[in-house]
Amino acid sequence: MFPLQTLGERIRVLRKQRKLTLEALAGEQLTKGMLSLIENNKANPSMESLSYIAERLGIEVSKLLEEVNPQELRDLLKTVEKLFTVEVDELKDEYKQILELVEPYVEKLSQGYEAARLLEIYSRALYYEKKDGWQELLNKAGAIYDQMNIIRRLAAVGMFRSMVKFTEHDYESALDILLKERSEIEERSVFIDSLTRLDFDYLEAVLHYAVGDADEAIRVMNAGIEFSKENQVFYRIDHLYRLATFHAMMNEDLESMEYYERKLLLYGEFADDKEVMFFTIFAKVHYLTSYKKEYKAAMELIDAHYEEHNLSNWHTPYSYMEKGKVLYGLGKFEEALSCFGKIVIADYIHHPFDLSIFYEKDAYAALCYLELGDKAEAHRSIEIAVDNISSMPRTPYKDFIMKTYESIRK
Repeated sequence: MFPLQTLGERIRVLRKQRKLTLEALAGEQLTKGMLSLIENNKANPSMESLSYIAERLGIEVSKLLEEVNPQELRDLLKTVEKLFTVEVDELKDEYKQILELVEPYVEKLSQGYEAARLLEIYSRALYYEKKDGWQELLNKAGAIYDQMNIIRRLAAVGMFRSMVKFTEHDYESALDILLKERSEIEERSVFIDSLTRLDFDYLEAVLHYAVGDADEAIRVMNAGIEFSKENQVFYRIDHLYRLATFHAMMNEDLESMEYYERKLLLYGEFADDKEVMFFTIFAKVHYLTSYKKEYKAAMELIDAHYEEHNLSNWHTPYSYMEKGKVLYGLGKFEEALSCFGKIVIADYIHHPFDLSIFYEKDAYAALCYLELGDKAEAHRSIEIAVDNISSMPRTPYKDFIMKTYESIRK
């Protein structure tokens, strides 16, 4: 815990930092006893005494009157940043810890980068813990960033506002907010750093896809890729290539898909990024199961590669989905149902493409039940798939579910 310092505690800390004794700091205008009382919060100094103490400490009076000193905030922020950057699938009670650490300071956070960043992280922790008041504090953080002209953090605040709507599956509002935030920053800023530009490009492309505007998504995505190549800035490039690979796959553009897969492999080898390497394998398996219906080839690929990768929890639902489809295609219907039954859609998966891939599981399960002669379960499962997919934009996955629905109804 980082307790707030009192005025007396600040004076004592500063005195000791400067290696001054009570007598040395007291000088001619204060007694050692009076200074001791002040440091122990048993006496309140006059403004004249405070000015004298500040002068002998070599600081402005305003520094003594600060309710939180800068070093305190820096130390607190260092601890909070470590808690905040824990991987999603490793989260335990980090957000609760952040709330407990920052809460005593919230009312005192009014200026400076540390204050703004603490407010930003605290507001996000409130949101993730489903507590009220996060919007007001996020706005306050944004206002401080705005005053200080810290564009990257100001942009991050705007992107978070957009992502809140995205997680609510209000994709239109998410895109509107992002475009507004981006426009305002681009209009007021002569220079936007490369990382912020690529963050905007990636999220905008993702959201254009989410609302079903593939043409605009491709334009923004390609602009991001070209900017990255021209400026030799490889931040977000793997995410942009993944988007491009997935788009090519949905259009069954094998040449483009293989091109972007090669780019991803080169990046993965260069960055020693095992997750990127896994994605290329997953993409090949997914293409074989969902588009080519070549289940035997997909199983061979799974057997050859999946075991050599230490798959994290993030990959497990995708792995079960692909194995389930392969088993269905190979006529192993009960084993396929077992795989589909193990799929749990993580609560951080919100994009329509990812959701649509997982919503197919109930359509495949329906086909398995039909093959096993259980028509009642087949009808129940396909109804679930249709209910889930109905609000999603058109994709090959939605087409498959609706085609399966019509087939089973007959």
